[in-house]
Amino acid sequence: MAAFGHTFPFYPGPKPTFPMDTALAVIIIIFLTALVTFIIILPGIRGKMRLFWLLRVVTSLFIGAVILAVNFSTEWSVGQASTNTSYKAFSSQWINADVGLQVGLGGVNITLTGTPVQQLNETISYNEEFTWHLGKNYAEEYARALEKGLPDPVLYLAEKFTPTSPCGLHGQYRLAGHYTSALLWVAFLCWLLANVMLSMPVLVYGSHMLLATGIFQLLGLLFFSMATSLTPPCPLRLGTAILHIHHGPAFWITLTTGLLCVLLGLVMAVAHRMQPHRLKAFFNQSAGENPRLEWNPEEGGLLSPRYRSTAESPVPQDIPLSEASSEVCNTEEHLRVPDCAL
Repeated sequence: MAAFGHTFPFYPGPKPTFPMDTALAVIIIIFLTALVTFIIILPGIRGKMRLFWLLRVVTSLFIGAVILAVNFSTEWSVGQASTNTSYKAFSSQWINADVGLQVGLGGVNITLTGTPVQQLNETISYNEEFTWHLGKNYAEEYARALEKGLPDPVLYLAEKFTPTSPCGLHGQYRLAGHYTSALLWVAFLCWLLANVMLSMPVLVYGSHMLLATGIFQLLGLLFFSMATSLTPPCPLRLGTAILHIHHGPAFWITLTTGLLCVLLGLVMAVAHRMQPHRLKAFFNQSAGENPRLEWNPEEGGLLSPRYRSTAESPVPQDIPLSEASSEVCNTEEHLRVPDCAL
């Protein structure tokens, strides 16, 4: 045994853990890659439009990244407590530890970290996840946790979220998670449509879709708050401390992003009505317009200001011979095939 550092060779050592959720890491990497790509091509844009373009790209990527990240986040409701509690079942040993609870839209995450980490001749550091996604069975995951013999604080918190628990937390958070996630996916779709429309000469519809993006986020928050407050909070006693649950960072950042989308949508809608030319200039859509062409509703087409003044003036004006020939050809078009060379 000494050759193995006084440890049994039959059991593997503790597995290294990734410092954050892999889904969140993938989302952050994708959007950071897109941001770096846009920054690389930024020098190719001239003048003050470079600043406007960068502001639009950063704001849009931030909104999209937040909508996706909070959908997979486990920090919609959080709780933290430092306590002195029993360690495992059928044991009289107690430990000092920090217990954390993170509730997301798809499950709960429970952490147990000893203070200090090394106690009772072992490393006390647990991070366990129990999910209720579609196709997942929370009761089966809890049964496997019992078979593994996880510490008492982890099993106690996990048992409070089982379907048979008298606390009713499973029904509340499962229902809130499903419908809030669906509303966030609708908000993400509205964000995609807003980006498409804002890149086209239909800015007013882009502002409407941006407004819808914020509204669906706020509706998701409203439903989550209502569904999780249907019954009085269940007391979570861990040894000498009580763990209290409150809204986490994912909830507040979704609220901030939703209000930002609503504000931007309203500002764009008002700007389109009050200052449409400046709004088009901000989105770099005024360069393709020809100011020399004006719409004449009586003629039903675009006319140059020169011919528009000629048509509206009652006084006959001299027209160059080449232009007069063109008009003669157009007048005789219905009588015979024109044989005119311009």
